[in-house]
Amino acid sequence: MGKFNSFEEINSWQKARILNKKIYLITDAVSFNKDFDLARQMRRCSVSISSNIAEGFERNTDKEFIHFLYIAKGSAAELRSQLYLALDLNYISTEVFDELITEITEISKLLSGFIKYLSK
Repeated sequence: MGKFNSFEEINSWQKARILNKKIYLITDAVSFNKDFDLARQMRRCSVSISSNIAEGFERNTDKEFIHFLYIAKGSAAELRSQLYLALDLNYISTEVFDELITEITEISKLLSGFIKYLSK
């Protein structure tokens, strides 16, 4: 389980929490008003990242934690894919896209590193 006392101490969870708020604010914009389905799915993916980190941590075994970290990593990839669609549909600007892609990629890298650490 690493050296954490709670999931709130985990850097990838902290960053995912910040990302959640950004995704909620962005998908609340006028540009998403006509595409409720995409906005809702982006929110669900974002929340899934932090939720799976938390749930996996609370399972209290490295094996289960790793499983949930992989799910969180998958949700990060799904959100990245949806951001490309939001960009292609002009729901978000290139600047917003670049910022979010950078953040999600960082979270994915943190999750990969954590999975490697726990797998040893």
